[in-house]
Amino acid sequence: MARLTHIVTATDLSNSSLHAVDRGFQLAHASGARYTVAHAVGVDALAPLRELFGADNAAITEKIIDEAREKLRGILGQADRNLGVSAGLHIEEGLASTAISAFANAAAADLLLLGAHGAGFLQRMLLGSTASRLLRKSGCPVLVVKQAAHEAYRRILISVDFSPASRTAVRLARIMAPQAHLVLLHVFEVPFEGKMQYAGVSDEIIFQYRIEARERALHQLHELAANAGLSTADYTVLVLQGDATRQILVQEEQHDCDLIVMGKHGIHVTEELLLGSVTKRVLAESASDVLVVVDQRSAEIQPISP
Repeated sequence: MARLTHIVTATDLSNSSLHAVDRGFQLAHASGARYTVAHAVGVDALAPLRELFGADNAAITEKIIDEAREKLRGILGQADRNLGVSAGLHIEEGLASTAISAFANAAAADLLLLGAHGAGFLQRMLLGSTASRLLRKSGCPVLVVKQAAHEAYRRILISVDFSPASRTAVRLARIMAPQAHLVLLHVFEVPFEGKMQYAGVSDEIIFQYRIEARERALHQLHELAANAGLSTADYTVLVLQGDATRQILVQEEQHDCDLIVMGKHGIHVTEELLLGSVTKRVLAESASDVLVVVDQRSAEIQPISP
């Protein structure tokens, strides 16, 4: 079975990002994976000092990086936080969305952790600009951490669309939390239902289409679970019709889930502009941590080895 080999957490030293650091320690302790905490000193943060002190700013940059390194060393050295895990530390100058994603890819990370930033309207719109950019750029699964890491994940809701990302999602959830109960959720719409209604197709026929779509999805969910090596006690299947975002959020609450797993499809120019609308809304509105898994059909790297 695949396992985590290298976990990377991006931190800007905010309280939210330190939740991600703690979750990374927990996952590294449980899996035995190598753990690296990465911090980028943004160009925008150094610009005012450059204007104040002139072009010769190498000493200033070095001092800022040294201060960040010392602060992080203190955080990572706290015994009640690190669980005995010795974390590596990577700091460089640059925008986090570029520098961290490039480092994670170069270091063959198979999981990248971020803290969720902001709340309310701003979070619903942007999630935090750095986190949003990292999600779009990342070639490996990204865990957005919202809650303090008090314990291992207990119940995981996996949004299944039967793409390759769904298979990766089930496998990775099992790796991250071997003891967790998995809730496999598929939300469906009957193809062309609206057009059928407009064309006068009877409600009975449309209802029959719904039954058939649900039965196919149930069979596929059980097949997915079997292929992942799950026993019937390890998972629950749900096939629901309606708005995907609403159903995911409702089931998150009803099943008391502490992690939601979703797929991200593709790494190309459009991904730089927009994450899937369902993924964005769930990231913004859910209470749980959210794991976004890359669709391996179009990923440039494949960090989880079979």
